Amino acid sequence: MIHLCALAFAYLIRFDLKADFSLIQNEWTILSKSLWFFILVKIIVFYIFQIHKGLVRYTSTEDLKRILFAELGCSLLFLLAGLIRVHQLDGFFLFPMSVLIMEFIASMTFIVGGRFIIKLLYLESIKDRNTQESVIIYGAGVSGLITKRTLEKDTLNQQIGVAFIDDNPKLQGSRIEGITVYNSKQLSKIKSEFNAQTLIVAIQSPDNIKMQAVVDEAMKLKMTIQKVPNPKTWINGAFSSKQLKKIRIEDLLGRDIIELNNDQLSNEISNSCILVSGAAGSIGSGLVQEIARLVPKKIILLDQAESPLYDLQFELNQHFNGLNYEIVVGDICNLERMQHLFQQYAPDIVFHAAAYKHVPMMELNAAEAVQTNVKGTKILADLSLETGVKKFIMISTDKAVNPTNVMGASKRIAEMYVQKLNEQQKTQYITTRFGNVLGSNGSVIPLFQKQIENGGPVTVTDERITRFFMTIPEACQLVLEAASMGKGGEIFVFEMGQSVKIVDLARRMIQLSGLEIGKDIDLTFTGLRPGEKLYEELLANEENTVPTHHQKILIAKTRVENDEQLQHIQTLIQLCADQNNVAIVQQMKRIVPEFISNNSEFQKLDK
Repeated sequence: MIHLCALAFAYLIRFDLKADFSLIQNEWTILSKSLWFFILVKIIVFYIFQIHKGLVRYTSTEDLKRILFAELGCSLLFLLAGLIRVHQLDGFFLFPMSVLIMEFIASMTFIVGGRFIIKLLYLESIKDRNTQESVIIYGAGVSGLITKRTLEKDTLNQQIGVAFIDDNPKLQGSRIEGITVYNSKQLSKIKSEFNAQTLIVAIQSPDNIKMQAVVDEAMKLKMTIQKVPNPKTWINGAFSSKQLKKIRIEDLLGRDIIELNNDQLSNEISNSCILVSGAAGSIGSGLVQEIARLVPKKIILLDQAESPLYDLQFELNQHFNGLNYEIVVGDICNLERMQHLFQQYAPDIVFHAAAYKHVPMMELNAAEAVQTNVKGTKILADLSLETGVKKFIMISTDKAVNPTNVMGASKRIAEMYVQKLNEQQKTQYITTRFGNVLGSNGSVIPLFQKQIENGGPVTVTDERITRFFMTIPEACQLVLEAASMGKGGEIFVFEMGQSVKIVDLARRMIQLSGLEIGKDIDLTFTGLRPGEKLYEELLANEENTVPTHHQKILIAKTRVENDEQLQHIQTLIQLCADQNNVAIVQQMKRIVPEFISNNSEFQKLDK
């Protein structure tokens, strides 16, 4: 029926809507002989293209393509049949050329327009106007458009996109599928105009500074903030509104991740047996997955934590089918176990991530801090030298700089030891040093999240305290970059940007949870913990830096240690047998003169 109406419309246009009865009668005489052919062709072609199987209310671009090709196919058949008729039969065309063109346009308009009208009416009919929630979408690109369409299609979701905001000036002021794109600085005005309560961040690779400004403004306006997940996590490649998640503080603190494109590293890893100590930890497991993508000859996963190792094994089996790896449960302080491991697997490269890292806990257990962080490192470093390991990459911390606690001092001593071994010029000993890692085990963010979920209070040690933060992928990329560019003896440090006030971090997390400080949840200050610094540093006073080929990575130049230090370190390890923490810390201060205890029982040793 639609096609017959389109054909009639085409004839009316052809005659400028003024045709007299005799002209119509004459045209009908010609047309009546070919009308059956017109209907038959339309039915057959549309059946071949399966147009009848598409549900009108779910019309998509794929349906539109099918309709377009079907209509083009019909028009070409009419043209071909017309040429046959004019040359072989009665000398008349099937349809005049102008009618064919207008019929094609009219058919496309009627069919596509009709489908969209039905779809629009359907979508409007299933929306509950009383509970509909206006949403502002940050990002007018592909991801933003998919988000808008997803919200419209989801009958169980009462959200509806009312405006886009975008930082691209070329898009601002334009309309995309009926809604306007505004400047992101107009968020307050748009929220008021549309009474929007939710902001959805739909940019996959945002400029973090601009995104933080938008999110901060949304938090001031007390909006709920959600985020579209990475397309890799979409179910069967399709995005559902159920996958929208509240934005996390990690999304706001992270910077652009270091992307490596290093053929040398890839070749080195793929031809090597890799040992990762502390493989089940936050950094270790992230590092393992980064290395797995480079397909090493073999990778040895060493950790003493059985259950986390099992979890890592499950992840590798899920995502890295065919990876050649071995799980080794063992303590790096067990010399016999480590000797057997090095003899059995003969690793080419060692990534040393195993360590105790919690400052207050190590302040109370100095002997264990030295046992693992110093003796464990010494065992692995010595065995690497003895068995001809090419590279030994040690993962250190910013707390090793001018340490104020046992944990930081133990890591500084480990740095000194491996740097001293590097002088033998057999194994290349490389150190990486970075700040706090977002989302790592025991970090401040999971702690705050747990406190918020429990109703508070959220506890901060001091209002002035600041920390540097980086993401796990950033940390792992730094370690891999160090492995690639290091020649031995370097301490690589990361350009961490601005430090973050922990109290500001806590406040933002509370706001992102939709709560108000003092009304819904309390924020309290508990005082600095034993050994805790107010401000972290990445370089000591005696150190300076030299640039590398990567603008975010520097090499710290540290003082040269004398041979006596090795004997002092051996003495320190021997003291662990007596479990005398005071004597242990006293020896640590002898090895690291800049180790000045802070808020600790060991302050008396500095007088």
